[in-house]
Amino acid sequence: MEKQRCFWVDLTKPHYVTYHDAEWGVPVHDDRHLFEMLILEGAQAGLSWETILRRREGYRAAFHHFDPAKVAALTDAELEHILTNGEIIRNRLKVFATRRNAAVFRQIQQEFGTFDAYLWRFVGGAPKINHWIKPEDVPAQTPESEALSKDLKKRGMTFVGPTIMYAYMQAIGMVNDHTIDCFCYPR
Repeated sequence: MEKQRCFWVDLTKPHYVTYHDAEWGVPVHDDRHLFEMLILEGAQAGLSWETILRRREGYRAAFHHFDPAKVAALTDAELEHILTNGEIIRNRLKVFATRRNAAVFRQIQQEFGTFDAYLWRFVGGAPKINHWIKPEDVPAQTPESEALSKDLKKRGMTFVGPTIMYAYMQAIGMVNDHTIDCFCYPR
């Protein structure tokens, strides 16, 4: 018998199933992975998550496997070259925002010791476990994602609106939004 999964998982797409089963909602504390997901969630704005998942390896290659120091040091010429890469979404604003967001990410690391230490304060240091029954129960944003968005924008980041930040919080396990019928829902 097939495992029950969240409503949004397309079982005909193995990469989507793997992402749901092994990554989505799992708490992340590694700064490089936190940076990767921050950039990917911003890149997804206005697009489907599947579009980004299919290009994930292209993003990793283009952006130095999401090393924030290397991304922050990219030159305009290097970013222009990245814009010719068909393995990523070639949106000028999003590509250039990656460098700016990397610089802010590094400033936050310097201020708090790690981006992880900064980030997890927005949920009190532990994942928020939700108990959603139906797809329409899951919010697009929350007071926590609004606060995170506001703070990141104040620091100079872009593509970090409250809806994007809620998707980010779901992806990195700050909130666990697996529906109660999903096998990944914490029992």
